[in-house]
Amino acid sequence: MLEGSRAIALTIKAIKPTVVSAYPITPQTHIVEDLARFKADGEADYEYLRAESEFAAASIVLGASAAGERVYTSTSSQGLLLMVEVLYNMAGMRLPIVITCANRAVSAPISIWNDQQDIMAIRDSGFLIFFAENHQEAVAQHILAYKVAEKIMAPAMVNVDGFVLTHSYEEVTLPNEKEVQKFLPSYKPKKGSYLDTENPRTLGALATPAHYFEIRKEAHDNIVEAKELINEEYQKYKKTFKNLQKENKDVLLDTGLLEYYGPSKAEKVIITMGSLAGTAKDAADEANKKAPGGLFAGGKGKVGVLKIRTMRPWPGEEIAEALKKFGAKNAAVVEKDASLGGTAPLACEVRSSLMNKGLSSVKSFVVGLGGRDINAKTFEAILEKTAPGGEENIWLGK
Repeated sequence: MLEGSRAIALTIKAIKPTVVSAYPITPQTHIVEDLARFKADGEADYEYLRAESEFAAASIVLGASAAGERVYTSTSSQGLLLMVEVLYNMAGMRLPIVITCANRAVSAPISIWNDQQDIMAIRDSGFLIFFAENHQEAVAQHILAYKVAEKIMAPAMVNVDGFVLTHSYEEVTLPNEKEVQKFLPSYKPKKGSYLDTENPRTLGALATPAHYFEIRKEAHDNIVEAKELINEEYQKYKKTFKNLQKENKDVLLDTGLLEYYGPSKAEKVIITMGSLAGTAKDAADEANKKAPGGLFAGGKGKVGVLKIRTMRPWPGEEIAEALKKFGAKNAAVVEKDASLGGTAPLACEVRSSLMNKGLSSVKSFVVGLGGRDINAKTFEAILEKTAPGGEENIWLGK
């Protein structure tokens, strides 16, 4: 039984970065506190650097990664926003940096509670973006993030819902360091890919209009191509760490990009990310009981849950294929973020991928902003509204 932050910190220790930078911001602070403790107790030999801001923390790992080191830091909310300039540079310089984002609402007004508005600020930056449902998935995604990032030379961010995961305790099985090192050997960057006085080069140089477009297109193509690599490495991870996997007969699709939970033929599918998927699965179980007087008006209709594990690369084709395979005609996209004045980000992505794919409706639901509780009644209302007709973009506060 471990706190989520400690499970992540122990995983990072097993991954063995050589440089860790830290600046405290709720709710990610426990991660870097544990990493500091490991260093102080002689359990780890990475260089641990305390920064004066999140901008500095990001700059430290950027510099160390540019020098060919494996690095790590974590952040949340306003801290992530303060890092944004540096994060775009990390992506543009093709540095395989891994960062944990403990998702939290953004200001103003000030909120320390969980939602996923922060990460949406950098979804188009060139980062690989993973979302974890629970502690066990957070462990796996950090190991996978380093493996994929170092293969395609792009930064990655693993998202864990603040407090919901970072400060909660649940059962989690951790791989030992030997197992991790077997799957993820020490980082050895290719000669010429990092700053070296013996082999001088420039990173992030001026690009003229004759070259900038092609550079950005290459980065885009590499991230899209990473879908295949993520799926391959995820299957290798499952084989390598068999003792960490719990079989679930209700999971009918399990890839590095997506997971489908529920009946083989569903009338309605809830599409979501992060810890929301756990609540959605409970709601689907209730809906599928079909008991008279049950929670969902007698349990009419079969409900499945499609969990998105990676927002970048975006698994659009895979989402369309999954919905077709499981027969869904109506989808509810449920997310804890918003686009003020527009359609919520996840719903926009899903709708663009499902155009002309035969679905009757794709409803967008914004829930849980600023830590608002999301429970069975929330999903009861969502499923009642998941049908053709009526409002398409719904902010559901209660």
